[in-house]
Amino acid sequence: MPVSAAAATRPLPKRRGRSNNRPLLLLLLGPAAVLIVLFIVGPALYGMYLSFTNTQLTGFAARDPKFVGLDNYVYLLNNADFLGSLGHTGEFVLYSAIIGQTVLGMLAAILLSRPWMRGKGIIGAAVLMPMIVPEVVASLTWASVLSNNSSGTLNQLTGIFGVPPTAWLQVVPMASIIVVNIWRGIAFAMIMFQAALEDVPVELIEAARIDGARAMQVFRHVTLPLIRGPVFLYLLLTTISTVGAFGLVYFLTQGGPGGQTQLAAIYIYERALQFSQVGIGSAASMILLVIVLVLGSVYLRLAKVEV
Repeated sequence: MPVSAAAATRPLPKRRGRSNNRPLLLLLLGPAAVLIVLFIVGPALYGMYLSFTNTQLTGFAARDPKFVGLDNYVYLLNNADFLGSLGHTGEFVLYSAIIGQTVLGMLAAILLSRPWMRGKGIIGAAVLMPMIVPEVVASLTWASVLSNNSSGTLNQLTGIFGVPPTAWLQVVPMASIIVVNIWRGIAFAMIMFQAALEDVPVELIEAARIDGARAMQVFRHVTLPLIRGPVFLYLLLTTISTVGAFGLVYFLTQGGPGGQTQLAAIYIYERALQFSQVGIGSAASMILLVIVLVLGSVYLRLAKVEV
């Protein structure tokens, strides 16, 4: 039956689903958006404002702070202590998060995904325990392990082989905090990688094995490209958390000895709170934020994630 011209040109009825869902979306997302603005966006903008002032906690600048423009940034970019803290932070992130946690977390996830593996529950619980332990308890535990006297756990183990007691936090401070951070973060890496490995189709792995590919070749050319997104997502998250690492490292070394473990977070804490130079501390935070944003954009490009 032919359709009349009036019926053909009649506008389609509007969908009411979208308009009806707006109040529900505002109700569900509104509280989260308010919290993000209050506790993330707001403090970040206020910190950016402070970075352009000479605000201090004590003295005349505390009563009447003045706008100083880019003076704080120029000072930091020419300050050897700040640049050294950035270098220490980069070394700490590279070896503890990007290499250590990623590699060991992937190995743990692969082992726990193998059907022939026995004692998966015990191994999984042992790997997850560091993530459950509170940071203060973990700090006290590692302070006992790395103690410089003969009663330290590590010195007792090395003493079996005739090695004299060593002050590990003074002799190899950076290596010590790298090991501690790997121990602390390997559980999160294992959880993410294990979930990603479960989504890899078994048919592709079996086809590669039938074609004669070895285990390493299967992982490199089949498994790893398929879990590329989760891997770079983990690298993004662990880089952000490790760049801001403070409590565990400060409790063990307080940035010493001789500034060898003075990370950027410790430098910011000392400038803003110990030396009361809030403006300089805020500027250092902004520089660190820019570095993290650049690294995050690189990770997203490598993972080919659209945001």
